[in-house]
Amino acid sequence: QVRLVESGGGLVQPGGSLRLSCTVSGTGFSIYAMGWYRQAPGKQRELVATITGGGVTNYADSVKGRFTISRDNAENTVYLQMNSLRPEDTADYYCRLHHPLYEYWGQGTQVTVSS
Repeated sequence: QVRLVESGGGLVQPGGSLRLSCTVSGTGFSIYAMGWYRQAPGKQRELVATITGGGVTNYADSVKGRFTISRDNAENTVYLQMNSLRPEDTADYYCRLHHPLYEYWGQGTQVTVSS
């Protein structure tokens, strides 16, 4: 019954920006850390950013200074603001709820950075 739904992906030019959203239903939200992950074709899924229930954030080195993760507990939503996008940011982006016992994932949203 836990459902995570991502949105906001699309095609953007290098240097552009996108904001991804992930809305959670079917479980409590504010007590769990959330994460954004991405998977490029032929590559392993990798961590992009995390945010705790209290708002403490962590970022992969590849996105530090360009991406910002945030959350709105009243809306059960986590965001990923992506600025200064590069072609190497092209991937499917997934939202994850960091439950201590289970991995809850969204279906993903595609981000393509290209001229």
